[in-house]
Amino acid sequence: MTHDVAALTVELTDMAAADHRTAVHANSDDPAEQLAWRRLTARHGDRLGEIMAEYGWPTAELVGEEAARAAWLIAQHADRQLDIQRRALQLMQQAVSAGVAGPRELAFLRDRTLVNEGRQQVYGTQIAGVKDGAPVPWPCEEPERVDELRATVGIEPFDEYVARFS
Repeated sequence: MTHDVAALTVELTDMAAADHRTAVHANSDDPAEQLAWRRLTARHGDRLGEIMAEYGWPTAELVGEEAARAAWLIAQHADRQLDIQRRALQLMQQAVSAGVAGPRELAFLRDRTLVNEGRQQVYGTQIAGVKDGAPVPWPCEEPERVDELRATVGIEPFDEYVARFS
C-alpha cells in the first residue's frame, strides 16, 4: 500500500504540472490547442475518478500537501465531467468536515461545480468575463454577502481578489 501511495503522490503532482503547462491553451484562439487542453483535463478527470473510487479523497495526510492540492486542481478543471466534479465535491466536503482538507479549496470547487450546473455560485470565485477592464463574477446567490461568506472560508474580499488579475 505504501508503494501505491508513493506512486499516487508522484502521479498527482505530475498531472498538476502538465495542467499548469497547458492551462494557457484553455482559451486559446487555436482550436487544436483548446482540444489538447480538453483532452488532457478529461484524461485527468477520468483518472481522478478511479483514484477517488480506490482511495476516497486524496488528502494531504495520505499523499502530502502538494499532491492533495493537485487532486483539487484536477477536480477544479474537470469542467466537462460533472459527475467527477460532484463526487470530488462530496468527498472533499467530508474531508473538510473531518478536518483533513481546506475549506478555501472546497469553496472554489463548490462555486465551480455550481457554475457548471448553470446555477448561482456562493463565494464569487468564478469569473464570467471582463467588463470595462474589471473582472465580473458569475451570478452569486447572495451578492451582498459574498465578502462575508468568503471570509468564513479564508478567501480575501472580492475586490482584493480581482485586483490581482487587473
